[in-house]
Order: sequence, then structure tokens, then C-alpha cells
Amino acid sequence: MSDILAFNRWDCSGIKVEDPGLRNYISVEPKIVPKTGARYAGSRFHKSKIFIVERLINKLMVPGHKGKKHHKSSGHISGKAGNSYKIMESVLGLIEKRTKENPITVFVKALENSAQREEIITIEYGGARYPKAVECAPQRRLDLAMKNMVQGSYDKSFAKKRSIEECLAEEIINAYNLSNNSFAISKKLEVERQSDSSR
Repeated sequence: MSDILAFNRWDCSGIKVEDPGLRNYISVEPKIVPKTGARYAGSRFHKSKIFIVERLINKLMVPGHKGKKHHKSSGHISGKAGNSYKIMESVLGLIEKRTKENPITVFVKALENSAQREEIITIEYGGARYPKAVECAPQRRLDLAMKNMVQGSYDKSFAKKRSIEECLAEEIINAYNLSNNSFAISKKLEVERQSDSSR
């Protein structure tokens, strides 16, 4: 029996997650068609067992909120899994072409690099509000990293000549290289800098 390849193209067998905090939360068990149809909904922590590329496809469909408003996009947020699946396959193909490496490995490393370790909450004490730095849970670290990747890519492609595929591929490669041109990396550094000053 032959090994299953992600999208029937890429081998995931040798991929290792180096960050010990994220090791149990990034699943690199490949799927030819990564679509579970959210059968895990309502089951706590079950999304950790979902193939990590599928979780990014779900983020492409619903990129979340930014500044308490729903994020804008050029019509890709349609809830159509087929559209997001095609976008993701094109993105992985572009990453492979530009880096000459396994694109799933590049994506996993980019996630590790852009997952913030701290965040800021507001506590109210005696009528006054203070920012306080708290550690970020591993599952939330991944969710925030993927949200920032997708929102940064949609910002760069909205009402511009560049396609979402190009922008998302570039975002993942920049995060992989720890470049400040990546929205997810710059957001992570900004939040961690604010957390340092809120101790």
C-alpha cells in the first residue's frame, strides 16, 4: 500500500515540529482532500488532530475579525470550500517553485516562527484598567498565527492587481525566513514588545 500524499502531491512523512509547545497541536497526517466538514465541532481540542493545511483552508473561508469588524476581502470569503481548496493548492505549488522545498515543511516552520508566546489582556482594578501580559495557550498561538497570515494576505491583495495566491505564498515564505515583511511576524513582535512593557 502506497503512502498517502497531501493533495496527492506532497509527502508529509519526514516533517517534524521543533517547537515542543506546539508538537501536540500541529497534525501533519496528510489527506488527499483535506475536508472533514467540521465533524469535530463542539469537541474540545479535537481540531488539533485535523491536518494543519485544512485548518488554514478553514481560515481562508472565515478569516475572523479585525478591530471588532469583520475582515474585508475580494470575494474569497464565500464559505465555498472548493474555492479555498484551489487557492491552497496553488499557494503550496508557488511555495515549492520558489523555495525548492516541501511546501508543507515550509508552512509548518512558518507557523512555528509566527506563533506568539504572549498576549495582552485588560484587567480592571479599583475602577482603572491596566494591561497585563499573559502566556498564550498553544492552540490559540496557532489560531492567531493563521489568522494573521490570512488577514495580512487579504490586505495585500484587496483591490490590487496581485492575487491572493501570490500574497499568501509570499506571506508564508517571509514567515519561514523570519522576515519583517511578513504581517504575522511583525504582529507577533509588536504584541510581544507590548507584553514586555506591561509586566
